[in-house]
Amino acid sequence: MTYLMEINNLGKRYDDFELSGVSLAVEPGCVVGFIGSNGAGKTTTIKAVLGIIAADAGTVRLFGQPVTCGSAEMDAIKSRIGIVLDTCAFPDTCRVCDVGAIGRAAYREWDAAQFAALCDRFNLAPKKKVSELSRGMVMKLTLAFALSHNPELLVLDEATAGLDPIARDEVLDLLRDFMAEGDRGILMSTHITSDLEKIADEVVCVDAGSIVFSAPKDAITDEAGVARCRAADVTAILDAGFFAPGEARILRHDYGCDVLAPDRFAFARAFPDIPVDKATIEDYMTLTLKGYWSQVKSATPKSEINRQSRPI
Repeated sequence: MTYLMEINNLGKRYDDFELSGVSLAVEPGCVVGFIGSNGAGKTTTIKAVLGIIAADAGTVRLFGQPVTCGSAEMDAIKSRIGIVLDTCAFPDTCRVCDVGAIGRAAYREWDAAQFAALCDRFNLAPKKKVSELSRGMVMKLTLAFALSHNPELLVLDEATAGLDPIARDEVLDLLRDFMAEGDRGILMSTHITSDLEKIADEVVCVDAGSIVFSAPKDAITDEAGVARCRAADVTAILDAGFFAPGEARILRHDYGCDVLAPDRFAFARAFPDIPVDKATIEDYMTLTLKGYWSQVKSATPKSEINRQSRPI
């Protein structure tokens, strides 16, 4: 299979941060959600993939071709990629109609009618300057630009940030329309994990510069669960050997404990008296990144879960 995007062992070092061993792929017909906390490495990864910064290690292939920062291959391929970054690329004095002129000059396959239709759909007046637009409207303008030159791959960095829920759903509808042809793909970095639950096929999580998990979205939202229990229940779960050493992910809070169950059906069979809810992507990420495990002794079921437990 030829991936639209394939990253292998990508690395980038700064004085205070290191991206290390990042690997992910976007297949034709696939939307990949890219998640993680602020400063985890999402934007650094995207900039390295797009040749905005040079990677120190690893390889990037776009549409099957190896590319590097500043290479002729990268320059030739960029027209096949629609890009929405978390910062506006257009000058404050630029009007919406000027953005259309930029697209016409920059892209051979620029679709002026598509751009005009999207601007109308987003209520972007042609004479409005970028400086007069809200952050959410700027994101809509950037998305309209990205979708109007017939890209095969969209790379989105917080594309729904600053939008109200209705506008976010409208953007997601546009992305579904984009994906309807089947041979296209999206890499979508976002903090709004509920959006990914509506559109993503795969979810990749990065933390402190490294990939923490990569899973089909349905494996998270359909199969995984969160058990809501007491500290004494955690003791019983761990003593039963349901989790291999180091695999349990537990978060303690004021009203009990949450335990991540990768297979909520197996968990429910093993512990029928402990309620287990379907996991959201946010649940899964939070418990994976912040959860800890502990071999709580049965002799002290009322004691607090050991906060010196092994971190992830």
